[in-house]
Amino acid sequence: MQAAARRPRTNHLDLAQRILDVARQRGFEPGTHLPEQQIASLCSVSRTPVRAALRLLAEQGVVQWEAATGYRLAVDLAAQAAVTTELPAAEEDELAEAILRDRSARRLDQTVTASGLMRRYNADRKTVLKALTRLTDENLLDRAPGQSWLFRRAPDDPEAQGESYEFRLLLEPAALLAPGFRLDGARAAALRQGMEALAALPDPAFDTREFQRLDIEFHGMIADGSANRFITDALSDHLRLRRLPGIYAGINVFRLKQSLREHLTILDHLESRQYEVAADLLRVHLRLSRSQRPQAASRGAPALFGMISRPD
Repeated sequence: MQAAARRPRTNHLDLAQRILDVARQRGFEPGTHLPEQQIASLCSVSRTPVRAALRLLAEQGVVQWEAATGYRLAVDLAAQAAVTTELPAAEEDELAEAILRDRSARRLDQTVTASGLMRRYNADRKTVLKALTRLTDENLLDRAPGQSWLFRRAPDDPEAQGESYEFRLLLEPAALLAPGFRLDGARAAALRQGMEALAALPDPAFDTREFQRLDIEFHGMIADGSANRFITDALSDHLRLRRLPGIYAGINVFRLKQSLREHLTILDHLESRQYEVAADLLRVHLRLSRSQRPQAASRGAPALFGMISRPD
């Protein structure tokens, strides 16, 4: 019997993603040399996990190994928005995603137990507990008395989605307008590359999972930029709930591409420190997203984005 392929460790997957993010931020082009020591310094880790992460990226064809020079970047990251979704998942991460999918489909009750999940997914206790710990750390679950966990309410039905957008309409513009807001320039540049690349794809090739990642990252950047820690914490906790499967169900590609263009226009004004304009555009963007109807374009809001030119 052939042995199952060994799954990568979670920390190696996380580091592989960090390497991709650094490469995007620094504008690395195909063929760029990736010395282990340099990558270790850029990611603030030792060379040992870097070696494992680079091997993982090599298995996916993202980097290639040359005996004479070591690892080199093999793809154009700016042109390939979905590289991150092609990385394999660690066993506990795959189980966590399965749990989220089943909860979104109402195949799991609001309260779950480790033993029940072990039986349902034919998984060992260690893997189940790691998956539950991950979901708890991400504020998607709360630990309940005994050996049980409680799912937090997610914005996955019309009523909850409406409440979610009302919450974000109150806090996200406030994050921009609170004194001391700071934009992470490197993070913004990487996001711009990813959003422009995804928006340029033809509709049949559009990757909704990559949109979800970029959407959460964009709004997370706004939350993290606030100088008010309570606004940051509240928004960050809430945004984690948007990782759940089904959050973007029913929204067509037209609206998702429209949303990317709105993100980019908001980013233009953030980079020029025009925070009041950015906050106004953010309110329009959230209201449009709440409606989830492409025909909202005829109601004037997208025209507002088009009328406000990029600052010099």
